[in-house]
Amino acid sequence: MRGEGSASQRVAHLWGRVRREATVVRSVRAAGAATLAYVVAQHVSDTPAPLTAPLTALLTVQVTLYATLTTGVRRVNAVIAGVLVAIGFSALVGLTWWSLGLLILAALVVGHLVRVSEFVPEVAISAMLVLGVSRVTDTAWDRVLETVIGAAVGLLVNVVLAPPVWTGTAGDALEDLARRMRRLLLRIGEELSSSDVREARATLQEARDLDRDIAEVDAALRQAEESLRFNPRVREGLLNRVVLRTGLDTLEICTVVLRVLARTFTDLARVRESEDTAALFEPKAARAVENLLAQVADAIVSFSVLVTHPVSESAEAAEDRLAAELHAARRERARVGTLLRESARTEDGHWYLYGALLTEVDRILAELDLEQRSQRLLDELDRNAREQRERHPLLTRARTSLTRRSGRGPRLPSQRGGAARGRKARAEAAGRDGV
Repeated sequence: MRGEGSASQRVAHLWGRVRREATVVRSVRAAGAATLAYVVAQHVSDTPAPLTAPLTALLTVQVTLYATLTTGVRRVNAVIAGVLVAIGFSALVGLTWWSLGLLILAALVVGHLVRVSEFVPEVAISAMLVLGVSRVTDTAWDRVLETVIGAAVGLLVNVVLAPPVWTGTAGDALEDLARRMRRLLLRIGEELSSSDVREARATLQEARDLDRDIAEVDAALRQAEESLRFNPRVREGLLNRVVLRTGLDTLEICTVVLRVLARTFTDLARVRESEDTAALFEPKAARAVENLLAQVADAIVSFSVLVTHPVSESAEAAEDRLAAELHAARRERARVGTLLRESARTEDGHWYLYGALLTEVDRILAELDLEQRSQRLLDELDRNAREQRERHPLLTRARTSLTRRSGRGPRLPSQRGGAARGRKARAEAAGRDGV
């Protein structure tokens, strides 16, 4: 980075890279929380080395605030349950080889009884730590205090120093998936001039491998969804989550159709090879199909850019670009349909493959359609809002009462904004109501 901008710019760039690394961010925050918990416990507890406090803080701090709030209580319950079990054993038998076995067994049973879920082993770990460090009951109660201190410090660190929002990482993963799909479609278009079955099968396998990419994007998106929950930096968390999730759902459907499309070209290549034909289509039809696939590929990338940009900022330009590309793709699809119908008249045995090709392209274009995307987005927002009302009826009534008293309601767009902008504003309003 030498010679690239001023020192402050280089430092800012480096800090931005560090913040994007989940492992680095989590490690720094966890170390800071554990150290702070140890310092606080030293002033409050009578234990010479209050290590339970930093241990609890270390276990409490998570990557996202939502994960901290949802798992922090279970972690605290697990540690306290283990401490209480250790208190009983320290008062009765102390630490021996057979009491250690009974301690672990009792701690695991208690962990299931108090329903600490995935933190059942931590009940036994806490019990062993307490029993090993001290066999005095009074000191064990200090461990309970240290546990509460550690949990409180861990939660406080995540509230004051809110974890980063991982929507950028999820958006990058979503766009990378779309670009891989684009490269695959372009590769299919380049192979139209030959009928090599091995190349077609390799392309089909690449299309099948997109399932692994979908799983990776889904993992990144789940982390982003958690980072949006209860995060003070985010105002419209529900809307952002739904936009990303519905976008991934659309691309996942497109990958399935793309896999079927690759299989159609593989079948056509097999037929052409048996006929000893050099190309899959006639030259004019081949150029039209290649152009169609290129336009569909561009539309997929534009769709990913649309769903990964903030709805209230730069989505309008991306929406206009996607609308233009979909219009051009549909026009080229009509031209390809005419050319393939002419070819089908002279090749009676292959008309079903041409029909399958056109049907699969139509399905992708239908999934990318702006009207369908808006409807899917609104349906998902309505579903989330309905679940929120059913889960927290008192909170919903209180929010509705406050909204009526303040006289502030969702602002509807003007008529000059157009139907697309109106759908967008209604989506934003539904997102605010459902948060």
